[in-house]
Amino acid sequence: MTGMTEVNWIGVDWGTSNLRAWGMGADNTVVAEARSDAGMGTLPPEGFEAALIDLVGGWLGAGAMDVVVCGMAGSRQGWAEAPYRAVPCAAKTDTLTQVQTSDPRLRVHIVPGVKQAQPADVMRGEETQIAGFLALNPKWDGVICLPGTHTKWALVSAEEIVSFQSFMTGEMFALLAKQSILRHTVAADGWDSGAFDEALDDSLANPARLAARLFSLRAEALLAELDGVTARSRLSGALIGVELAAARPYWLGQQVAVIGADALSDAYVAALSRQGVQVVQLDVDAMTRAGLAAAHENVGAVT
Repeated sequence: MTGMTEVNWIGVDWGTSNLRAWGMGADNTVVAEARSDAGMGTLPPEGFEAALIDLVGGWLGAGAMDVVVCGMAGSRQGWAEAPYRAVPCAAKTDTLTQVQTSDPRLRVHIVPGVKQAQPADVMRGEETQIAGFLALNPKWDGVICLPGTHTKWALVSAEEIVSFQSFMTGEMFALLAKQSILRHTVAADGWDSGAFDEALDDSLANPARLAARLFSLRAEALLAELDGVTARSRLSGALIGVELAAARPYWLGQQVAVIGADALSDAYVAALSRQGVQVVQLDVDAMTRAGLAAAHENVGAVT
């Protein structure tokens, strides 16, 4: 835990693998920060309150403090299910789900996720990043790309989420690099921008060849001693290229904002810029905090 001045309220991003919390001042500036590996996937529903207190107990005073939570804590397997809102919907939610807690120092509110009926899709956590971006960039219309394990592309207009689509590109990369035959070929880290660009262009032009293109990485490693960093970059380029081919209706002719972890976002920004797309890149933590702050304005509107 870092930092320790007066905390007015607490913002939390509770993912499947990790828990991040920010102690926020009265002016919504960060005055304390803490992280742990107590993600949703490691906790039973009755374990969330204790995990939160373990992390932020030092920030709490005698009275009840507002805690605004986004992410997987609001899933069916989480702390308490926060019902999805259906698109099209306002990016900034006006309804939060309040959680009953045993510790009187906590007043916990969970931000609802967003759902789409056709094609079927859901998001939890990314809607808060979208709300944060639009809170800082009012009246911005375009597409927001949120790279991650399951990358989201969201069309926003008039400060609403109009539609969105998810891609399992990040999870596919991890599975192929670590659990498939390519684990013998792909380096754990490193980057070759030229190899990435070449694979990206090839996948965009010929997305149907993906499966063959992936096996060729293994074959080239056996026959021509393909470098592991080059293989890693080609794998990333091939998968992102196929994603861009499928997501073309979202980004073609649009201005795009990319919100995600730096390294992965860098790859998407490079790929989109290569297609002539106007791209702006934002820090994911800053957008999450801005979205939590926007939600905190409505802590009285609970379900």
